[in-house]
Amino acid sequence: MKPGLLEIGIALSLTACAALGQENKLNTTKIDELTGLKGKLNDQEHVYKVSSPRVDMKITVDKWEMPPFMGLTSWASFMSGMQNKTMVMGDFVLLQDEVNPVMSAALDHGLQVTALHNHFFFDEPKVYFMHIGGSGDPEKLAKGVKEVWDAIKKVRSASPTPATRFAGDVPKSGPIDAAALDKILGVKNESQPGVVKYTIKREGKMHGVKVGGSMGLTTWAAFQGSDAHAVVAGDFIMSASEVQSVLRTLRSGNLQIVALHNHMIGEEPAFYFVHYWGKGPTRELARTLSNALAVQKQVGERKAH
Repeated sequence: MKPGLLEIGIALSLTACAALGQENKLNTTKIDELTGLKGKLNDQEHVYKVSSPRVDMKITVDKWEMPPFMGLTSWASFMSGMQNKTMVMGDFVLLQDEVNPVMSAALDHGLQVTALHNHFFFDEPKVYFMHIGGSGDPEKLAKGVKEVWDAIKKVRSASPTPATRFAGDVPKSGPIDAAALDKILGVKNESQPGVVKYTIKREGKMHGVKVGGSMGLTTWAAFQGSDAHAVVAGDFIMSASEVQSVLRTLRSGNLQIVALHNHMIGEEPAFYFVHYWGKGPTRELARTLSNALAVQKQVGERKAH
């Protein structure tokens, strides 16, 4: 009996799917070569994972030395997708002085930074975890992962002992021209003795009800020191589409990212918050923040259209 049209269609579909699967099959040898690591394939999930335990540092939690296998291993997993694209997700174990050089390396080489936080209390030295993601050409993604690992090695090669503070002098109290900062940021300051602070409100919904700045939906920045040399601490509220652009802009101005996470569950849209710290002349710090606000606005306008 000759096959019918349905049978022929099914056979063609299966053949096409098989061909696509072969086309999208990961070149694990190339991933090993580009990342400099030896990975392991999960046949069931079609995921190739490379990893690197932090054996270069002795890390204690609650005064107990923690084996890397218990949660101190950096990793990146590659999964093939449709139309020759690959997805990568990963998590990197970082010391405090490694975080920002590594974040810049990731952002500069086509990876997204999706979270930065701690996993432990009373760890010595303090350990942070930077989660990354991305999609696209598998070789470019693998090269990006290699750049991240190289950035870690570069920091530790330059300073085997982890830093205990940011580079640069500690600012001393002095005059701050708040009016000049108002002009740069386009916002009127709220000042208390020695501190000039800015708050920019945003709106969203929670449980179907409109919420705003008073409920924690704010971007803020606080300056202390002098115009010549100050510190700034703050927090940026962002929608998902704004995160990467804001991170790149803050890092381009040499602001230090100290956390990236959510503050709420179930809000609309989903919001993310990046906490930052910086030192330098107040006008330079303010211009970086102003640039981040401008980039954030541009992303929002593009999405709206």
